[in-house]
Amino acid sequence: MAGAKGRSGGPRANSGGARANSGGARANSGGARPGAGRPPKEPEYLNLSSIYDDPATFLKAVMNDSGSDAKLRVDAAKALLRERAEAGKKELKQEAAKKAAGGKFAASAPPKLVVNNK
Repeated sequence: MAGAKGRSGGPRANSGGARANSGGARANSGGARPGAGRPPKEPEYLNLSSIYDDPATFLKAVMNDSGSDAKLRVDAAKALLRERAEAGKKELKQEAAKKAAGGKFAASAPPKLVVNNK
């Protein structure tokens, strides 16, 4: 009744919205129902036969395992990147300096001082 005066608004007839004794929600409406929704996935087991002591080598093995799910492999690569990024700039520079200090540019041994008090 769009054009009728005084009838343009409010709940529609027989909609249940304007009951005097509604008292809230209807019975059996809303809420969780048993058995509804997707069934849970089976846990994914890795087929990495060897045991790893170092987390970085384990993550590398997961990342390089072609039998693993692609999302799992990407997450392992992200974790490796985060692990490397956690080291600060100073620590990375120190490690680079230690690597460069070997070989041709290695520090020579200090001179041996012999005391002759005769």
